[in-house]
Amino acid sequence: MPDFADPGVWISLLTLCFLEIILGIDNIIFISIVAGKLPEEMQRKARNTGLLLAMIFRVCLLLAINWIIGLKDPVVTLPAIRGLSETGLALSYKDLILIAGGLFLIVKSTLEINHKLRSTDETPEQKNIKQKVKLGPVLLQIILIDAVFSFDSILTAVGLVDSVIIMIVAVVISIGVMMLFAGPVMRLVNKQPSLQMLALAFLVVIGVVLIAGGFHQEVSKGIIYSCLAFSLAVEFLNIRLRRKQKNIQLNTKE
Repeated sequence: MPDFADPGVWISLLTLCFLEIILGIDNIIFISIVAGKLPEEMQRKARNTGLLLAMIFRVCLLLAINWIIGLKDPVVTLPAIRGLSETGLALSYKDLILIAGGLFLIVKSTLEINHKLRSTDETPEQKNIKQKVKLGPVLLQIILIDAVFSFDSILTAVGLVDSVIIMIVAVVISIGVMMLFAGPVMRLVNKQPSLQMLALAFLVVIGVVLIAGGFHQEVSKGIIYSCLAFSLAVEFLNIRLRRKQKNIQLNTKE
């Protein structure tokens, strides 16, 4: 049991909470995109249920931390590939999970982008389709992709903190924060089509990063998130500009 009277414990907890929340941004974006396919009255339930299941899943993984660490042991060795590995590449179960998760994210996000490009306005037929979307498949997609993100974030936590209790507290706090902000993020993303495209493009990039990580090619996530923050800032400026131009046009007509 960690000594919570020790300031070092609180520093470790706050640091881990911050990292868990940052690493959960892509998770929130994915949940917003997938849950947005449901009828509006079901979206909050899907969002909160998905995040609660994510919390339970991560806590279970932390309780089996030795098994998680064991997933880093090589199980498959690929032949030497020029530019990637000159001596062969040993892949672990963790690497295979990251590669599969990255492929899933790329395919899912690409299909969503294609769907958005084909239709920008929601027709009555699309509304009927939306009403027929079931909660179960949406939750399954949320759980699958969260499983991939969970392995990544938990292995990061293991490198920072030794106490499993601190890790569990950090996971519970970070999921609670994500539940508070997932709703506003989802409403904002669904309201602005350009933000939806930006979010989907970001998920494609995250998919590429996961695959690269699976093949032991490290990509700085700090750079990825900095690019996302810059893109969001530019997009918010564009939204303000479009709103201002719309108001000017309305005033001119009057």
